[in-house]
Amino acid sequence: QVQLVESGGGLVQAGGSLRLSCAASGRSFSLYAMGWFRQAPGKEREFVARISRTGGRTYNEDSVKGRFTISRDNAKNMVYLQMNSLKSEDTAVYYCAASGYGLGGVRVHEYDYWGQGTQVTVSS
Repeated sequence: QVQLVESGGGLVQAGGSLRLSCAASGRSFSLYAMGWFRQAPGKEREFVARISRTGGRTYNEDSVKGRFTISRDNAKNMVYLQMNSLKSEDTAVYYCAASGYGLGGVRVHEYDYWGQGTQVTVSS
């Protein structure tokens, strides 16, 4: 079992920045690839970014490339999502997720554990 708790969400103006954090506890954090997803009202949960177990490989969804950066600190059992140049369309609940599958994936069903989410609201 892995427990995940997100923090760092909030209200920010368009063009601003936020840094989301995800604290993991339970079984060995370094055994899991990690991902960030988001869900806007009335929409399905969608992939944002993923990072491999060691942090050596990352992948971002096209709409956030060049703006968002995923990183992790295995010594602290933490994963982060630095979000810059935020847009109103980035408004959503952001979820941290852990995957026992390879590099992690881009689909919801490829992840085994989920946090409760943190709200990000970008005002235009």
